[in-house]
Amino acid sequence: MNDLSLYRNIGIFAHVDAGKTTTTERILKLTGKIHKIGEVHEGESTTDFMVQEAERGITIQSAAVSCFWKGCRFNVIDTPGHVDFTVEVYRSLKVLDGGIGVFCGSGGVEPQSETNWRYANDSKVSRLIFVNKLDRIGADFFKVVAQIRKVLGANPLVMTLPIGFEDTFVGVVDVLNRKAYVWDESGQPENYKVTDVPADLVDQMEEYRAKLVETAVEVDDDVMTRYLEGEEISVEDIKRCIRKGTRDMTFFPTYCGSAFKNKGIQLVLDAVVDYLPAPHEVNPQPLTDPEGNPNGQFAIVSPNEPFRALAFKIMDDRFGALTFVRIYSGQLNKGDTILNSFTGKEERIGRMVEMQAAERFELTHAEAGDIIAIVGMKNVQTGHTLCDPKNECALEAMVFPEPVISIAVQPKDKGANEKMGIAIGKLVAEDPTFRVETDQESGEVILKGMGELHLDIKVDILKRTYGVELIVGQPQVAYRETITKEVEDSYTHKKQSGGSGQYGKIDYKIRPGETNSGYTFITSVVGGSVPKEFFPAIDKGFKSMMGTGPLAGFPVLDVEIELIDGGYHAVDSSAIAFEIAAKAAFRQTMPKCGPQLLEPIMKVDVYSPNDNVGDVIGDLNRRRGMILDQEKTTTGVRVKANVPLADMFGYISTLRTMTSGRGQFSMEFSHYNQCPNNVAEAVIIREKEKKAAAKK
Repeated sequence: MNDLSLYRNIGIFAHVDAGKTTTTERILKLTGKIHKIGEVHEGESTTDFMVQEAERGITIQSAAVSCFWKGCRFNVIDTPGHVDFTVEVYRSLKVLDGGIGVFCGSGGVEPQSETNWRYANDSKVSRLIFVNKLDRIGADFFKVVAQIRKVLGANPLVMTLPIGFEDTFVGVVDVLNRKAYVWDESGQPENYKVTDVPADLVDQMEEYRAKLVETAVEVDDDVMTRYLEGEEISVEDIKRCIRKGTRDMTFFPTYCGSAFKNKGIQLVLDAVVDYLPAPHEVNPQPLTDPEGNPNGQFAIVSPNEPFRALAFKIMDDRFGALTFVRIYSGQLNKGDTILNSFTGKEERIGRMVEMQAAERFELTHAEAGDIIAIVGMKNVQTGHTLCDPKNECALEAMVFPEPVISIAVQPKDKGANEKMGIAIGKLVAEDPTFRVETDQESGEVILKGMGELHLDIKVDILKRTYGVELIVGQPQVAYRETITKEVEDSYTHKKQSGGSGQYGKIDYKIRPGETNSGYTFITSVVGGSVPKEFFPAIDKGFKSMMGTGPLAGFPVLDVEIELIDGGYHAVDSSAIAFEIAAKAAFRQTMPKCGPQLLEPIMKVDVYSPNDNVGDVIGDLNRRRGMILDQEKTTTGVRVKANVPLADMFGYISTLRTMTSGRGQFSMEFSHYNQCPNNVAEAVIIREKEKKAAAKK
């Protein structure tokens, strides 16, 4: 049996370019897992092992590695920072017990930092904070701490202070232990001295230590009473209080350093051991009923409980399909038979491996607290629960955002359709936010994703990994439709052609629903004019039509349909007759309800140097953007705006031109909003022309 108190399942997450992968690389070096540090900018880091990651210097998919520090086993997941790949962060946080939020010392709290922090809050993941890149121009540790407090609404507990800033940054002060860690100029992480705190920092250190102790003791009434009575609290008692406060997310221990210059990482590793929770110390995962509602039971983290695990990531590589699994309870041995509670099918475990980024090591046994990969599982998707066949259960499901952008593709080689289909199928299994569908009228294959970069990477993987070269059409926006007024109507479906006929009459109201309500069906039929057994068929008929709106065939949002009356025939009425009646009724009435086209609005966050702010804001206005906020940073201005996705294609090249390559931006889906008439008319005409061309 493994000692669960010596396990730490942690993730490293941050905004793009804050230094997550560099931090992970230093952790692996310090823990002896690698002997040569690979740099991101040289395309040689351990966890960025995809060709596309090495070339672009960004993390695209989360990577798992294991290492040891002071007798503790760390299962570390390095996650992407780019907004197009937030699903990787979300699903990683779902199975982790703790995390390290990395913030850039000069960039501070950036857009994706906010999104990831929100995901971590939703998943109730305890965190440390590491303010990185303090050797950079414009770095300001205290400004970043203030931003974390203001922007994220978090309570950072300062554990270390920087010695010097920018090019004079040489080390950190350990506030709790009143010690200074100073690194030499060799750049090696192990070349440091522990000394007394520099005289000019003693007062500042004592001020922050008093705040630290005051904040920490508040979580323990007994210790707080002793503190208020003037007793000197021991370092061990303070650490115990910090651990409790961190686990309860009352505050977040905050460290500083420079991962690239190898300064300050050891104290972060010590903090993972001292303050982040072990698997059995976090609140256990709730179990659910088949509909996904909590049933009051929990997956208690213990090797002695029945086997329960969550498949949180599917990855296809040259050796076959890998299913990444977090084991919450019980034990798993090679050769065991387990149940997929989503499909109801049993599978035998052939091979289990421990992942070290791109490498793998065979296992014969795993148990509660472990994160492993299983080779060759069939019909398993992200979010499926794997359990003991004798103790069937379901863990809380994962919810993924809907794609907002699509492209039409076809293989350059006409004979490669089957090859393309198999390859795309593997990518869809790996990434729940990547979807594929075939346009019924044109026969085009449509790829859907979270952004231009997301789809660009998928097309590149299809070419490099699977040898499928594609002809790619222009990006298309995922428009939606809704209605603006209520209409009461009636429809009768009658068919008589020898034998038993079909009959179903429905009287109904179609009205706009609440925002984000999707589709709602209610009945107010009295007196049995439509028997209750036909209600599900009517509901099914209406619901099946929500995918095709009356204006341009886009999916319909926020519609409420009320069945108020109707009629039936004792012999000719059937479920299928009422389902057909509902479908025809939808087609008949929706055009009368004031249909309206909706377009996706993106939350855009642009960084601009001071000299170019006017140009950037002017350009966003031309793109129909609504400026929400401007915030001065050390080196420029952050502009926040809501902009229609349709006007954001190719924005990065425009921004780089305007700002001489210094501008950056990120965007994520915010909400759907009414399309202006001129835009809506152009979209509707284009869709009708496409359909007409497809029919020819």
